[in-house]
Amino acid sequence: MANDHLLIRAARGEKVERTPVWAMRQAGRWDPEFLKIRAGKSFYEFSEDVDASARASLCPKRFGVDGIILFYDITSIPVAMGLPFDLKPQVGPVPRKPIRTQADLDALESKIEGEDFWHILQLLKKVKRELDGELPILIFAGAPFTVATYCIGTGKNLEATRAFASANRDLWISLLRKLHTATNRFLNIMLDEGADLYQIFDSWAGDLRYEEYAMWADPFHRLIFANVQGAPGVLFVKENPYLDEMCRSGAQIISLGKSHDLAAAKEKFPTLVFQGNVDDDLMQTGTPEQVAEATAACLKAGGGHRHILNLSHGMDKDTPVANFEAFIRTAKGS
Repeated sequence: MANDHLLIRAARGEKVERTPVWAMRQAGRWDPEFLKIRAGKSFYEFSEDVDASARASLCPKRFGVDGIILFYDITSIPVAMGLPFDLKPQVGPVPRKPIRTQADLDALESKIEGEDFWHILQLLKKVKRELDGELPILIFAGAPFTVATYCIGTGKNLEATRAFASANRDLWISLLRKLHTATNRFLNIMLDEGADLYQIFDSWAGDLRYEEYAMWADPFHRLIFANVQGAPGVLFVKENPYLDEMCRSGAQIISLGKSHDLAAAKEKFPTLVFQGNVDDDLMQTGTPEQVAEATAACLKAGGGHRHILNLSHGMDKDTPVANFEAFIRTAKGS
């Protein structure tokens, strides 16, 4: 059964025979087989094609990864709530009608049900049938802060997000709370349907000032991990300087960036599992030999216990296939 798989046992902090490995964005544009399946379709069109997105999700299996993460996007939750997005090249997800007023927010439904994200539920079921327990299935959601930045149309532009939050304080906090409710419902429904592990992405929260992080990010991390307990949960905040707050969020697994010291984190927090943290830039620009060396060093720092091998961030679209092969081959000792 998938719950007895290496990755899930490691996620629970159990002793394992080797360190499990997977990679964020392992199903993505860096893989020629993925591009063949996508065949030029727009992102949301491709994501809603259950057969195609299932085949895309399963692409990394041929490399020997220890888990399959489903292919969809963190904006899938606000889409399910009633806010459509377009994915624009070189820009990212853009809402068709950014949240600007209380009426805009009132139009979003936080009490989402499975039919509101039917294609992701069907994707889970199809991939689960295909795997038949061979590998565990990972799901994910964006944390309220990062998803909210997309809902208001600011995305990575932190100064624009700050300006919106300052001018619309009550609306901003209400948006975060509404996204939290929907996120809890989405994750719990997916876990009830058989997903084995979940990851929360708060990609832009690591650039916040401490007082902002304490208001807009950390409280919602804590709420999610307190209310979603059907499987181990991972918290990812890109290159987060507030590692202590992450480690006290209630997440069982903390995903580290390249700026973090894996061995030191393990020593300081001996009850937690850590994920990472091979440099994703090296995966893109290095040689297979350099990737293998970095992977071996990461495995040594992880000590073979309470560690899931991954990257500091996701696979870049320009990552050579040979580098991913070297990453997996080194992880598996072959």
